[in-house]
Amino acid sequence: MQIDGPVLLYGAGREARSTAQFLRRAYPHLEVFVTSDDGHAHIEGATSIPPDVAADVTRFGTIVKSPGVSLYKPVFEAARAAGVKVTSNLNLWGAHFREGRTVVAISGTKGKSTTATLVHLMLAHSGVDVVLAGNVGIPPLDAADTAKTVVLELSSYQTADIDFAPDIAAISNLFPEHVDWHGGLDAYYRDKLNLIAKGPRLVAIGPQAATVEKVRRVIPAETAHVSELDIELGDEILMAAMNSRLKGAHNHDNARLAAAIALAAGATREGIFAGIKAFVPLPHRLEELHVGDLLFVDDSISTTPEATKVALAAYKGRKIALIAGGHERQQDYTDLANLMGLTSVVMLCSLPATGPRLASAVRDNAPIPVAECSTLEEAMQALANVSHIFDTVILSPGAPSYNQFRNFEERGEVFKALAKKYFGNESSAR
Repeated sequence: MQIDGPVLLYGAGREARSTAQFLRRAYPHLEVFVTSDDGHAHIEGATSIPPDVAADVTRFGTIVKSPGVSLYKPVFEAARAAGVKVTSNLNLWGAHFREGRTVVAISGTKGKSTTATLVHLMLAHSGVDVVLAGNVGIPPLDAADTAKTVVLELSSYQTADIDFAPDIAAISNLFPEHVDWHGGLDAYYRDKLNLIAKGPRLVAIGPQAATVEKVRRVIPAETAHVSELDIELGDEILMAAMNSRLKGAHNHDNARLAAAIALAAGATREGIFAGIKAFVPLPHRLEELHVGDLLFVDDSISTTPEATKVALAAYKGRKIALIAGGHERQQDYTDLANLMGLTSVVMLCSLPATGPRLASAVRDNAPIPVAECSTLEEAMQALANVSHIFDTVILSPGAPSYNQFRNFEERGEVFKALAKKYFGNESSAR
């Protein structure tokens, strides 16, 4: 791949820093600029410029876009129209390091991080030379040529413009999400499934995704499916997952999907079970914290109603106080509200901006006390006053965090800190 300078890094986060380091090593004479929409863009070795200056795209030869920055921003359309290459950390890795490596790329609305982590563990415990990169693990360019097998966990932001085919592509499930970034629901589905449309050698499709016609339709005729697990092995994997730290039926499905992928990539039977045993829940994904006699579950990664339903199912039988609500993306909460009336949710604390809609739907469909709160701290204060009615508090917002937090990670950390603040000083993470 030809990298024409000067180069503009659009975005200044983890991947942009990785890209800057790669460019300094591989192309030390290239002039590099950096910008971000919030005006805070500082990366060693790059000249910071404001977005209005960066809008003059003709001054650049290549733009490297960070994943969180929408591919459909007018500045990128203008760049492409002017013949300026718009690429990504992932595609730079593909151009420089993909050849001669086995690439396993995993996406999906939910479950992709857990599945990718499990595949990596299963392969590593099988003695395969493997590295985990993407949204979990390290940025793709940091992987460089460190291993012969690369497991990539990719968001729809990354699959939207991936320009190379993996050897094995997987989709865990498919629900509406990130519609604003993609400019519409159809565009979200198209961009997510671009991973499969690229023509991998093999595909692996999770049980929910297998029911979606859009998924089935996009699989190229020449692409085969990974081999299904035989019934005995599938049952053994299910039992191993149920006895591991993988919480909930959805994660048991993820374990079986990961096993099928890992076996296709060279894992051994022993490595499969060792990988499941070694799995540690990822932060903010049904992450448990015990404070006194109460269980707090940080599921801040939940940004869709479907994810919140999965969280409630994982704690069936517990007396649950649910904290939900966040950034508005016009998602439908009717089914979630109906489900609450059929589960052991004993109280809902709703948060802006989606909270009022969810609260209204719950009042219409379920006999559950509702507290409409303006902040997460206010919700935790409200729960502290009625702690005798529940044994479990779940933060599973069913919405993004951007209206009150920088990201879901910050939201989860605040939740755990507030649990300790309002419910006791002695706690142990599990």
